[in-house]
Amino acid sequence: MIEARLFIGGKWQDGAGTSSLGDRFTGQAIARVHQADAAQVDLAVRAAKAAFDSGEIPIPDRYAILMRARDILLRRKDEIIDAMVSETGYCVADNAGDFNRCVQTLLTSAEEAKRITGEIVPIDAAPGHDGQIAFTIRRPLGVVACITPFNSPLNTTDHKIAPALAAGNAVVLKPAGYTPLSALLLCEVLQEAGVPAGWLNLVNGPGGRIGQALVDHPDVAYIAFTGSEAAGRSIQASAGLRRTQMELGSISGTIICADGDLDRALTKCAATAFRKSGQVCTSLQRLLVHEDVFETFADMLTSRAEAMVVGDPRAKGTDIGVMITDQEAARVQAWVDEAVAQGARQLTSRRLEGAALMPPTVLTDVSMDMQVMREEIFGPVVCLIPFFDLDAAIALVNNSPYGLAAGIFTQDIDAAFRAARAVEVGLFNINNASSNRADLMPYGGCKASGFGREGPRAAIRDMTEERLITLALN
Repeated sequence: MIEARLFIGGKWQDGAGTSSLGDRFTGQAIARVHQADAAQVDLAVRAAKAAFDSGEIPIPDRYAILMRARDILLRRKDEIIDAMVSETGYCVADNAGDFNRCVQTLLTSAEEAKRITGEIVPIDAAPGHDGQIAFTIRRPLGVVACITPFNSPLNTTDHKIAPALAAGNAVVLKPAGYTPLSALLLCEVLQEAGVPAGWLNLVNGPGGRIGQALVDHPDVAYIAFTGSEAAGRSIQASAGLRRTQMELGSISGTIICADGDLDRALTKCAATAFRKSGQVCTSLQRLLVHEDVFETFADMLTSRAEAMVVGDPRAKGTDIGVMITDQEAARVQAWVDEAVAQGARQLTSRRLEGAALMPPTVLTDVSMDMQVMREEIFGPVVCLIPFFDLDAAIALVNNSPYGLAAGIFTQDIDAAFRAARAVEVGLFNINNASSNRADLMPYGGCKASGFGREGPRAAIRDMTEERLITLALN
């Protein structure tokens, strides 16, 4: 039984209470999770503020700490992936992918710590400023609050912590209540790597209480959040003039043109729609296929979905594990049933019972008044829509409050760039589906998908402020 304790001011300590965490597939108790109260949130923020005010961690030390953390993480690989499988219910391959990306995030953050630069400003070109020099530097903000989701509990957490530390900020982390173990293990890794006391703090607890207490604390200078649109709006309302990074909801679309590579599209779209039981911000929900190849591709995708193995995430050959809760699986199934009752046609035939199992599901004959088309489903369900005119397909992708990611498959470079310019998203992929991310990329959305960017270089820029310095020479 793992004791998931709080980490405040460089010390592990008990919470104000505890809760039990069970294996997502078997239900067996695997951890006792210590829950913080408002007083412990205050202690964590004050510890971070005191550490920051005591003097910054030198840049070479930030680099060395993050590089050591990468090495320690690799040493503990099997243990960490095992814990991730238990708390997420995702299959081993999905969690191994998340782990390997976390390694890269630590490495890239370490490298970017040495590349924090300003620029020369040609102030002497302005009348009356002859002989003057101006340049900018970037300075850390202070205490960064990191509030992270369940669906990528190691790498998304690291995408907030590692750039914050690389930028010279102190951190207070509140992980998702469903998946506290990845955050615990990452904090252990960073502690062993040499993060000084107070610079990294961990508090567990529900978002509505502990997350809100963290957001409301006056000593928090920056808030990095990944989660639902509703929670993001609440956090932003509390943030006031403080800066934030918001990665919120999405209804991601992908377009397959008549000249698109169908085999490549099948591989990419099936993975994007169904991996992690569709519980990914960039999961493919609307798939627009040119009518000339629609029937062919619909048959290909349906066959691929039906062949996927759903079940025990630890079993060899499992493609999809379980959803995060039984209730979420039931909700997704209810949305599918509602769409079918409203006239949609379900091309896949499986229906699974128990252990939060939800099979990959393909729907067609859908319309915009169906919930599966107008709201983020966050489950392994994709809606197939035929189109003839590319502009109409682009308009349908844009017919969403969200704007996180999209893609197109085509051999026509003009069509590809026409779509890239017109689709309202933060990430657009040509000859790839909506979910295509390297961890060094600037990553984020527009519209109700949020603002700010992840990716170490972009996040470090977000988590620092620009200061202009002028020098008048005699």
